[in-house]
Amino acid sequence: MAFSLHPFSEIPVQDWMVLLNHPDVIRHMPLADTRWDESAVADWANGKDGQWQVHGYGPRAIRVDGRFAGWGGFQREGDEADFALVLLPRYWGQGAAIFRAFMSSKALLGIGPVSILLPPSRVRTRGLARYGFSFAGTLEYEGQRFLKFKTPG
Repeated sequence: MAFSLHPFSEIPVQDWMVLLNHPDVIRHMPLADTRWDESAVADWANGKDGQWQVHGYGPRAIRVDGRFAGWGGFQREGDEADFALVLLPRYWGQGAAIFRAFMSSKALLGIGPVSILLPPSRVRTRGLARYGFSFAGTLEYEGQRFLKFKTPG
């Protein structure tokens, strides 16, 4: 598997719509309460790309072997960088390798503590400890409950 990272704007809106409206993907995204249309996707993608100018880091679109697979990366949340990874189901088996690559780049981006918010539907979380994450509690965001994991420092 070879993967590459790209600005969100390099991915056709139709590819984003497939990901963001995929029932197996949105099952793990409790804040995704509406179906995405082309205008909403374009605005969302511009906002994701804009994080690089504001914070010096942000998420990226991911291609695996040249094909669109999803997105991932760090987004500013308070004093922390929150990590997210959203992949089309056929790429879920590639998530650990992609995650490791992002985590190895955090120092280069000047990122300190990293948090991960997972919905309770994500029951496989024990592997996060291998990467320095520990359970930091639960929180509610926009009426939805999340499990928070965090790295020290």
